[in-house]
Amino acid sequence: MNYINKRVVEEAEYIVATGKTVRELADIFKVSKSTVHKDLHERLLKIDKNMYKQVENILKFHTDIRHIRGGESTKRKYLKYN
Repeated sequence: MNYINKRVVEEAEYIVATGKTVRELADIFKVSKSTVHKDLHERLLKIDKNMYKQVENILKFHTDIRHIRGGESTKRKYLKYN
């Protein structure tokens, strides 16, 4: 298994185990958010379709609640300035 495929599987296993966001995975795996997104949406499908379905469910959940998380992040950001 090459380096990229290994990283894709590790990211997928990690998100399934922890439910972390793409942004958090990018920080943990020291890659960009775009790379994590491509890994989990394109590369994983070619490697493991069952894992892909699990990851898609988690990512869909994050998409469904992002308006809530975004509001909380913005609030925390501006509280720093007060």
